[in-house]
Amino acid sequence: MANIKSAKKRVLVNQSKRDNNLPKKSVMKSSIKKAVVTPSVENVNEANKRIDKALKSGIITKNKAARAKSRIARKLNNK
Repeated sequence: MANIKSAKKRVLVNQSKRDNNLPKKSVMKSSIKKAVVTPSVENVNEANKRIDKALKSGIITKNKAARAKSRIARKLNNK
């Protein structure tokens, strides 16, 4: 554990941010998996929406979002 007051605060802030981001990331991953397993227009649209929300809030990077969207689109088109 950190000794400096600002470092202690940083640890607490990082933990609270992680606690907020984890459920959002989990929902995103679940929707992606659903779109990959059963690719339908509704599932792909839902997954894209979740990916965009995660990207907007900084949970994932731009390249990861593009890669995930491309992957599920490819699954839908090759169905």
